[in-house]
Amino acid sequence: MKTITTTEELAQYCAMAAEHDYVTVDTEFLRERTYYSKLCLVQLAVPGTDDDSAVLVDPLVGEMSLEPLYDLFRDTSVVKVFHAARQDLEIFFVDAGVIPDPLFDTQVAAMVCGFGEQAGYETLVRKICKQQVDKTSRFTDWSRRPLTDAQKSYALADVTHLRLVYEYLAKKLQTTGRDIWVAEELRVLTNPGTYRVEPTEAWKRIKTRNTSGKFLAVVRELARFREGYAQSRDVPRSRVYKDDALVELASTKPQTLQDLGRSRLLMREARKGEIADGILAAVKTGLACPPEKTPKVDASNDKLQVNPALADLLRVLLKAKTEDYGVASKLIASASDLDLMAAGKRDVAALQGWRFDVFGRDAMRLCDGEIALAVKGQSIEVVDL
Repeated sequence: MKTITTTEELAQYCAMAAEHDYVTVDTEFLRERTYYSKLCLVQLAVPGTDDDSAVLVDPLVGEMSLEPLYDLFRDTSVVKVFHAARQDLEIFFVDAGVIPDPLFDTQVAAMVCGFGEQAGYETLVRKICKQQVDKTSRFTDWSRRPLTDAQKSYALADVTHLRLVYEYLAKKLQTTGRDIWVAEELRVLTNPGTYRVEPTEAWKRIKTRNTSGKFLAVVRELARFREGYAQSRDVPRSRVYKDDALVELASTKPQTLQDLGRSRLLMREARKGEIADGILAAVKTGLACPPEKTPKVDASNDKLQVNPALADLLRVLLKAKTEDYGVASKLIASASDLDLMAAGKRDVAALQGWRFDVFGRDAMRLCDGEIALAVKGQSIEVVDL
C-alpha cells in the first residue's frame, strides 16, 4: 500500500492518472470540532483490478501541496468518480475553489439505475462486485498518525471497488440512455453556490413557526453573527450557540448581559465576551430593522388546498412508474411536489425536464382530472374518465 507524502510523488501519480479515462477518488476527514472539514487523507485509484494502481495521499505529513491533484481535477479528459460526493467536493472547493470536471457520482447513478434511494457504497459493492467491505475502521480518528495497515486497507477499499461500480453503472447508463438524468442531478453538486454559505442567508435554515417580520429580523441577525463568528474561528455553529438557543434569544430579545444570564438554553461561554457582545448587537440591529426590510416567508403554499385523495393517487402512480422504470422515486418527485401537484400547481420539478418524460404526462393528466387510477388486486391501470 503506497502512501504519497510529497508534492513530487503526487505530481508523478497524477500525471500517470491523466493518461486514463477515469480516476476514483475518496477522502477521510474530521468535522466534529471545526466549521470546515479537516482533510486527513485522499484515496485515488486508476482503472485496473489490483491495488498497485491505488494510492493514499497523506496531507498531514510534511509540506505537501495538493495542486497536482487539483490540476487533475481540472483535466476534462479524465472522469473523476466519487460516491456520495458532496462532502468531498466541499473540502476541495473550500481549499482551492476547485470542483472536479467531469464528475461522476455513483450514488446518484445508482438511484437512476434501480438501486433504490441513496444506495450506500457497501450495498453497491455487495451487489455489483460481489464483495464485502470491511467496516471495522469506519469510526477511525483519521487525524492520528501513524495509520495502521487495517486503516489503510479500509481507506483503499473505498476507491478500488469503486472502479468496478463505476464501470458497471456507466455502461448501464449508456445502454439505457439515462446519462442525461444523472447529468441533471449532478448540476447541484457542480454548482459553486452549493458550497458557499453566506452569513446573510443562514437564517433560512432556522426552523420556527413564528413568521413575524420583527422576530425573523432578529433571527436573521443572530444567525448572521453566528455564521460569521463560526467561519472566522473555524468552530462548529453549535459551539457558538445552538438553534434552539437562537430561537429563544429571538423570542426574549435580551438587551443586557443580565438578560443573557436568564437564558435557559444559552451556554455559559456565550454569556460573556465576544459572543455575548455579538448577540446583543444582533438583537439591537434586528429590532431596528424597518418593516419593509424584514425577512418575508413565502406562505403561498400554505394557502393551497391539497386534495388528499388525489395526493394519495399520485403517490401510487409515482411508485408504479418508478418501479417500471427502475429509478428511485425521490429523483422524480418529492412528497411536497406531489402535494403541490394535488393542489393544482404546475411549476414543480416533477413536471419539467426528463422527469416529465418519466412521470409528468400521467401526473399532469391526473391533476387535470382526465383520468383516474384503478387498483385491482396487485395491478394498477389507467382508466379514462
